[in-house]
Order: sequence, then structure tokens, then C-alpha cells
Amino acid sequence: MTKQVQQLDRVIIRFAGDSGDGMQLTGDRFTAGTAEFGNDLSTLPNFPAEIRAPAGTLPGVSSFQLHFADHDILTPGDAPNVLVAMNPAALKANLGDLPKGADIIANTDEFTKRNLQKVGYEVSPLDDDTLSEWRVHAVPLTSLTVKALEGFDLSKKDAERSKNMFALGLLSWLYHRPTEHTISFLEQKFAKKPEIAKANIAAFQAGWNYGETTESFSVSYEVKPAKLPPGVYRNISGNQALAYGLIAASVQSKLPLFLGSYPITPASDILHELSRHKRFGIRTFQAEDEIAGVGAALGAAFGGALGVTTTSGPGVALKAETIGLAVMTELPLILVDVQRAGPSTGMPTKTEQTDLLMAMFGRNGESPVPIVAPSTPSDCFDAAIEAARIAVKYRTPVYLLSDGYLANGSEPWRLPEVGDLPDISTEFAVKTDEAFLPYKRDAETLSRPWAIPGTAGLEHRIGGIEKADGSGNISYDPNNHDLMVRLRQAKIDGIDVPDLEVDDPDGDAKVLVLGWGSTYGPIAAAVRRIRKAGGKVAQTHLRHLNPLPANTGEVLKSYDKVLLPEINLGQLALLLRAKFLVDIISYNRVRGLPFKAEELAGVIQDVIDSE
Repeated sequence: MTKQVQQLDRVIIRFAGDSGDGMQLTGDRFTAGTAEFGNDLSTLPNFPAEIRAPAGTLPGVSSFQLHFADHDILTPGDAPNVLVAMNPAALKANLGDLPKGADIIANTDEFTKRNLQKVGYEVSPLDDDTLSEWRVHAVPLTSLTVKALEGFDLSKKDAERSKNMFALGLLSWLYHRPTEHTISFLEQKFAKKPEIAKANIAAFQAGWNYGETTESFSVSYEVKPAKLPPGVYRNISGNQALAYGLIAASVQSKLPLFLGSYPITPASDILHELSRHKRFGIRTFQAEDEIAGVGAALGAAFGGALGVTTTSGPGVALKAETIGLAVMTELPLILVDVQRAGPSTGMPTKTEQTDLLMAMFGRNGESPVPIVAPSTPSDCFDAAIEAARIAVKYRTPVYLLSDGYLANGSEPWRLPEVGDLPDISTEFAVKTDEAFLPYKRDAETLSRPWAIPGTAGLEHRIGGIEKADGSGNISYDPNNHDLMVRLRQAKIDGIDVPDLEVDDPDGDAKVLVLGWGSTYGPIAAAVRRIRKAGGKVAQTHLRHLNPLPANTGEVLKSYDKVLLPEINLGQLALLLRAKFLVDIISYNRVRGLPFKAEELAGVIQDVIDSE
């Protein structure tokens, strides 16, 4: 049977099922095939915080959304064109996001009376008119998988576990994804269990063959590769990019990298990734708690290493005292905060931008710390190098504010040329004929010397008590304290950061949309929509939040209205209003999810219309 092939410019697919259904693995494998094919892509994993939420319930639903296209895209997409629902809970949890006319591929085997009752369905939505506005493909994924694996020495339960690979094979056929990458992955993943590897490959191939032969799918779809700038690309998540950026920073600074960290969602993957790269001289230390992690990292910085600690919001609160110590001792330290929904434990697997004010002020005393925020998963690489540059050049702890959306999301990343990476090397203090003054400052940067402990002639006091200017001796002198407070602040204020660049094509927009961190993609996509409809709007995005670019005030005052969307209750808006006396228009949603482009486009249009 010859089937029609339809050309599409983009597709948004969401895999959804129980936490034990392997939706994250399925989405990751489909993403890998899509990246190999050459599409531009963006992903949004979404999963429960519990290791194993109750099976078949709404809290236990795990999903993975992938947006891929033949052109440059900026977000994982607002609403899926295709929902793969492995059970009734997955259908009910995601149906509200599904536009009318979208495709639903439902695993009919799981729509049992018991599973339906768990989520409040009295009658199966597959059997009444509940889904009449969507195109439903009822596929018995579980039983088809078991049938395909009859020749393997597997129990029925073990065979059923491969149903996600059957679904992956079906979707790979439906959208013409390459299969070699997935087969190779399964062979490597289950190299020590060859029977399991063969079973999963067989299930994957059975899913592909089902799509090829069934009458349920008369059309398959093709999304051609995107025309991206030439280079070598790989698919990368924010946490991977950040880890690679730290490795690059270690090489470019000529300093050994030491990571002191305590595992915490969603930052743990950075520890996992860095632990695999000992050949670069990377040392990773899984501490017994958050305080020990940052203490070890600061100790490594004192010893002449590039000290790094990774955490999320609750861990930042615990590390605050040691960060203050790093401010007082003026040692380079990188603090990676992968923000998540709070307060307290909050929603550990959901994203937010709610730690900005804590990063700015969450320490006792006047203790200024620079803040850098990446804007996309791949930008985490460059942001890590920038954080390291500031830390070693200005002898200061630096916050790197990522978040769960960036950490777990992925996109194509063009590998940089090593020769293009910045040289951020620094020099340690050396013995001279003059008496060593550990707090004598560089005239340009106001940074103090970095003296390696044990170096003859460079002995000096270190600790949290106030230091005398120059000598570094303990001092309770009021005027000296005032001087040192002002010097530490001036050092941060004087950090060289590039000016804000404004995207205003015609130069006559009256509304500026400002963002920071992971809001970049949704804002940029929304701005595209407004411009495509004939509207005029300018856009700019902050990477450096402390200090702010020198032209920030000038940019803000150049527009009649400034709109600032944040996934918090207006933290950056509060800072900008106070500093520049500009009436920022805040748009705030704190749902644990990134903004949708359509949502922001509506908000932008409302601001334009109110002119």
C-alpha cells in the first residue's frame, strides 16, 4: 500500500504517560533522531517530583514535548499537534493543551475500567463523543508490543515495558525520523543485557512496521532539515552545556576545576556530567550537605582552583553564610543556581525565576555579588565562561542563574571553535622585594592579589572578620569598615559588561519588551508574531543582572512603555523601578511552566494598543 507523504514546516509532539512508561527516554530518543536529521528543535520535559507517583493517577503523569521545524525556532511550542497518551491520566492531564483538530494516539490497552476511575472517567472518552473535536488514533500499544516480543524469553510484564519503544517506532515512521541512532543507543544502553536490547529494538521496529502497514495512518509527514549556519552541531541540554562551559572555563583560565556539590533537583545533572571528565583535571566532590559543598569549593578557590558549587533555591539559602565569606575573603567562586519553584521544597521539577532577589541580597551585611543569567539551553555554555571570567578577574563569587526550563530543555548547539574562546587566564601573586599586601588593589579592577597558600613570603590572614585596607589584618576601625564596604561595592559596580543591544528594526517602536534568563525564547517568538502582523515592537534581553549594563537606564527611557515578563511576582521590575525610576509594566505568571509565545503576543499587543 502506497501512503501519502505530506510536507510540514514544523510539528509539536507531546509524549505523555505514567512515570514508569519511559516518556522522558522516548522523547529524548525522538529528539536525538530529529537532531541527527538536521531539524531545528526545542524541548520541554515535564515530570513529577516523586520518584514513583501512584500509577495511573494525574500526579503521576510525565510528559515530554518536542517542537521541530525546517526553520529557526525559539520555543518548545505552545500547544502540541500530536499527543501520544499512554493511559487515561495522560489524556486527561494534557487534553486542555491540545488544539481542536490535533491528533491523539491513545494506548487503548490502558483504558481499563480501573484506570478510567482513577482519573474520574465514568465512561471511556474513546467510546463517547468527548474527543469528537480531535483526530483519534486508537492503538493497542501494549498488546501489540507483547505480540511482537513473543519469541523472546521475557515475562509478559517485562515485554510490556517496551511499549514506549513501540510508540517511538510508530512516531519515527510517522515523521520520517532516522532509526540507526536509536538502535545504536539501545545496543549500548543494554550492552550487558543483550536479550533486553534485542527486545527493545524489536519493539521499536515493530512500531515502525505497524505504521507502514496499518490503515489507521494513511498519511505520513516530512519536515525537511533546517537551514542553519554551517558548522558541527549536537543536541544539548542546558545542564550539559553549563558543564561543558565550566570545563572550557577551566582550560581557558588555566586553572583546575573543583566542583563541591550536594545533589538537588534540577542541578544534579551538572555534577553527574562533570564527574565523567576527569581527563580534563576535573575534580568533583559530592558533599554530605549544601554547606559542605560550598565550603569545599571556597577552600579550593583559596588553594588556587576554579571553585564551583551547584544547587537550586533551597541550597542557596543554606550556602548564604559561606557566600558572604567569599565576599569578605574576595576569592573567585562560581555559584550555579538552577532555579525551581518554591518556597521551601516547592515544586522541585518545575521552573521559576524567583531567586533573583535572593541572589542580589540574600546575605548579611553589604555583600554585593555579580549575577549572570543564560537565555537558552546552549547559551549556558557561554554564560559559564562569562561567570568564570568575572570571578577570576575581579576575585569575587559570581551567581549563575539558570532554571529548570533551561536545565532540562535542549536545542541544537553549534560547537564553537576552540580558538574563538576567550582567554580568561589570570596570574597568582608572586614574592617581590616589597612587603606583601594581600588587600592591595589593582588600579583597574579593584581586585586583590590571589596568593596561593604555602607560598613563602605571601603569608596573610584569611577569614570572615573585617580586613584592614592593604594589610588584610583584622580591623574594627569604623572608617576602615566604611572604606572596605565601599571598595567591595565599587569593585562589583566597575565590572566590564557589554552594553544592552536593542532589536528595533525600524527604530520607531514605542514599546520595548525586556526580559532576562529563560524568558528569551517565548518573548522573541511573541515579538516575531507581532511584527509579522504589522505591529512595531522593540526587544532587548539582560544577561548581566548585577552590575547592569551601563546603558540600561538610557535604553529604558528611550521608549514610551517597557514591558517586563517574569516567572516571578516582579523581582527585576522592582530593581529597575528603584534604580531608574522607570514605570515598568510587569507581566507575571508563576505556574512552574515557561511562558507561551501566544500568551505573550497578546500581552504585547494590549500594551501597544493602549498607546
